[in-house]
Amino acid sequence: MSDTEQVASLIGDIYDAALDPSRWTAVLRRTRDVVGGSAAVVFSKDARTKRLQIYHHCGGMDPHYRQLYFDHYEKLDPTTGVQVVSGIGEPIGTVDIMPIEDFQKTRFYQEWRRPQGVVDFVAAALDRTATCAVLFGVFRQHRHGFVDDDTRWRMRQIVPHIRRAILIGKVIEHKTAEAATFANALDGLSAGMFVVDAEGRIVHSNASGQALLDDGAALDGAHGRIRPTDAAAARALKDVVAASGDNAAMGIKGIAVPLTGRDGKRYAAHVLPLTMGARRRTGARYEAVAAVFVRKAEIEAPSAPDIIAKHYQLTPTELRVLLAIVDIGGVRETSEALGIGEATVKTHLHRVFGKTGASRQADLVKLVASFSSPLAS
Repeated sequence: MSDTEQVASLIGDIYDAALDPSRWTAVLRRTRDVVGGSAAVVFSKDARTKRLQIYHHCGGMDPHYRQLYFDHYEKLDPTTGVQVVSGIGEPIGTVDIMPIEDFQKTRFYQEWRRPQGVVDFVAAALDRTATCAVLFGVFRQHRHGFVDDDTRWRMRQIVPHIRRAILIGKVIEHKTAEAATFANALDGLSAGMFVVDAEGRIVHSNASGQALLDDGAALDGAHGRIRPTDAAAARALKDVVAASGDNAAMGIKGIAVPLTGRDGKRYAAHVLPLTMGARRRTGARYEAVAAVFVRKAEIEAPSAPDIIAKHYQLTPTELRVLLAIVDIGGVRETSEALGIGEATVKTHLHRVFGKTGASRQADLVKLVASFSSPLAS
């Protein structure tokens, strides 16, 4: 089986794990083998507290050394800061953080990695705030070698799908893909949910979705199709839904579409493909290709950094500064957390004010809080 065929075969299993969390161990085992490594893990890291939390893992992780990391070595890990602030989906190996020879002189390597035979670790952020990130990573031993271009290519093909599956799993926490099993749960979502075919025709909508159609400010349900009243968003959503059967295209386009209603209020649409594995068995009956979640931006909900960046056309550094200002609260503190100069923070902050129309840091807090994702708890 070619590399491309291995990745394509794996993608369906990744999405199935979103529906059945018990599959994550097997999925990570296959993912570890495709990337090349001895163990794989989905975890979160906090750059300020140096705390780590493991959500899913497979293979090669000695419980003794895992506990040692929690008890002592997580605070000595020099890779944490860069991993937390790295771009979403971008693979980071040791050499991307510091020269290998310098890393191998650290206590972290000498006392924790080396005794386990671990020579490298490649990780990619699945989601993040200014100082904390959820990551997927693979440990590599001597037989796998250091992270190279081939390793990065494999990670880039897989990580977007793991990211979506993790987000989806926060909403759909059921063990089967039968529609009857989670119909009541979907009706209970505050987000509008629409199951649609390749032409955008509505196969099923939940109660919140019907309410959005009845209101008409953000969505037009004429002719049985879901269409944002925002023309640019309508075109973008049409393209994303049409690409639902193409996993490579979905990986590039992402699944989030920001839109503005007729009333000037902001909304966000998130698209979940229904074209592989257990999800295909759910949708085949109705020829459904995607589920679209739509909700109004509300101040009580958690922030959605990718949508904020798209909506205001922020650069990655401007977005990190914005989130750090919101999470931490000051230029000096942001400078220390991100490892950049105060003058640089002020420059990017000035650009953020210009792009968002905000004039005070308090306005930025309200702005970030006003965006939300139906796929986040």
